Amino acid sequence: MPSRLMLLDSASLYFRAFFGVPDRRPTPDSPPNNAIRGFADMIATLITTYRPTDFVACWDNDWRPEFRVNAIPSYKAHRLVEGTETQEESPDDLTPQVPVIRDLLAAFGITRLGVDGYEADDVIGTLAHRAHGTSIVDVVTGDRDLFQLVDDEQSVRIIYTARGGVRDPDLVDESWLLNKYAIPGGRSYAEMSMLRGDTSDGLPGVQGIGEKTAATLINKYGSLAAIRQAIADGDPQLKGAQRKRLEAASDYLDVAPLVVNVALDVAVPDDLPTALPIAPVDVDAIERIARDYDAATPLRRLVEALGAPRS
Repeated sequence: MPSRLMLLDSASLYFRAFFGVPDRRPTPDSPPNNAIRGFADMIATLITTYRPTDFVACWDNDWRPEFRVNAIPSYKAHRLVEGTETQEESPDDLTPQVPVIRDLLAAFGITRLGVDGYEADDVIGTLAHRAHGTSIVDVVTGDRDLFQLVDDEQSVRIIYTARGGVRDPDLVDESWLLNKYAIPGGRSYAEMSMLRGDTSDGLPGVQGIGEKTAATLINKYGSLAAIRQAIADGDPQLKGAQRKRLEAASDYLDVAPLVVNVALDVAVPDDLPTALPIAPVDVDAIERIARDYDAATPLRRLVEALGAPRS
């Protein structure tokens, strides 16, 4: 029976926890704790619902990698703290909770992995690709960028939390993509998104080509490369304003794949321990976090989720 590997887009979840869980500190001078409590509760829910045998919390060692910025300087530039080159805007009360979340994962024995020079998306892409043929893969994220990994044949789907959270997510497979975007799979989604662009990531896309037109073009020609070849060959079906827009975006389309495509070959350890533990590895640390951050209830839920039978 294949293993079930769950790959967590950690920042996506702890940002969601911070904004979605009320700040109910016991006293005004208590440390902020809503992201810590929410993150632990989300993991407990995911483990209880999907029963993964393996689990990796993937991390942004570099949220705005140099190779992507060199390709498209506007990439995530709107999220920079003013006057800095690398610092991402983050709410003041979230920032001190992130190291505690790292400590929490270590105390529970849950593998956390980031790779210098890469985003969590790239770590997820590499681990999902490496698991082809050996594991059923669930990627947990609120980020549409990772839809490109959807692959029914290789048993890779997305647990998409943007609308319903981890309790009522969209389960994104090829059928879901077809119904939502009229495109057949993850690879087509990536190429459609290059044409469409994404303002949330600072990707301009091709001016005047929205989601539906992008999907129509990808379905008709099969790939972005084929669309560009058709332009070069003078395909009479590509004409007028649409041709001019695609031609004007040539420089952008040269580099868009470098930014949009997640890496599948990040140097991750061959012996990476991914098995989900059945019990915490550092009970004292968990008790300290529970006490210092008033997080006893969600941490207890996570302990119980680890100990529940898996099948």
